[in-house]
Amino acid sequence: MELEQHEQYEYARKRINQKKNLYFHFVLFLLGSLFLSIANHLLVFGYTSNWSIWVITLWLFLFILYFIKVYITDRFMNIDWEREQIEKLMVLQQKKIAQLQTNLDVDTSTKPQ
Repeated sequence: MELEQHEQYEYARKRINQKKNLYFHFVLFLLGSLFLSIANHLLVFGYTSNWSIWVITLWLFLFILYFIKVYITDRFMNIDWEREQIEKLMVLQQKKIAQLQTNLDVDTSTKPQ
């Protein structure tokens, strides 16, 4: 029971760290976007005067992927999901082993000595 509580604690700690990092990256994105917008108005490179929009859009896309990972993917694929998948695989392996054992028993019993 204590091992299960420790696993739950570790999972909760991991989720809190993920969310904390997500919030940090969101604030970093906002400040970075502001900085890039200001820099875009001060620095004009060649013909493209809206280069910061492309950088901010790419950065936003990456942030959205990270958000999906934290709030959607990792939320559903938690410890319980892992255990369920492991148990399913173990049941399948046990069935295969039992089938192989049955086949081996049939083969050894039908062979003439």
